[in-house]
Amino acid sequence: MTVLLTGFAPFDGAASNPSWQAASLAAARRTDTVAAELPCEFDASLPALRAAILAHRPELVVCAGLAGGREGVTPERVAINLIDARIPDNAGAQPVDVPVVPDGPSAYFTTLPVKATVAAIESAGLPAAVSYTAGTYVCNQVFYGLMHLIATEFPALRGGFVHVPEESRMPLGSIARALEIVVDTALTVDEDVTTSAGTLH
Repeated sequence: MTVLLTGFAPFDGAASNPSWQAASLAAARRTDTVAAELPCEFDASLPALRAAILAHRPELVVCAGLAGGREGVTPERVAINLIDARIPDNAGAQPVDVPVVPDGPSAYFTTLPVKATVAAIESAGLPAAVSYTAGTYVCNQVFYGLMHLIATEFPALRGGFVHVPEESRMPLGSIARALEIVVDTALTVDEDVTTSAGTLH
């Protein structure tokens, strides 16, 4: 079993990005996991993701991104076929109201057990909630693009997206631990739980 964890390069003038820092830290703790940093650029992010999948041939992909203002780790349930950039990406691009994949489905649902994942993270004493919006920036683009790759090229692959908070709201080590729990839950839970889960906005 090989697991691919991804995070993003710093963006919007930041010196670091906890999604990549935590992903690389979590991968370093495990023998079954590799990490890849994705550029925060609309034109480059999905080619980099596809290249990492081809290079490592994982059975599970968990992409992580930063969601400023959220209080905990939030596994995303649905990706939408829309890019609407509030700020430019690292290459200066700022597309508005364009699809991630022209003529693609309106949305994809994750194949990760998000409710079971939230329960497991909370059981470890860390804040978590299911999220039903991954936004319309590069995070959502990568989430949608990953699910489209699974639907069209890698049908045996399981994957999804997780937003992580800023380090000021959650220590980096705790974020990395939560990502490990995301991986462990995906590797051991085939069907998600049917109980309700809170939503963190």
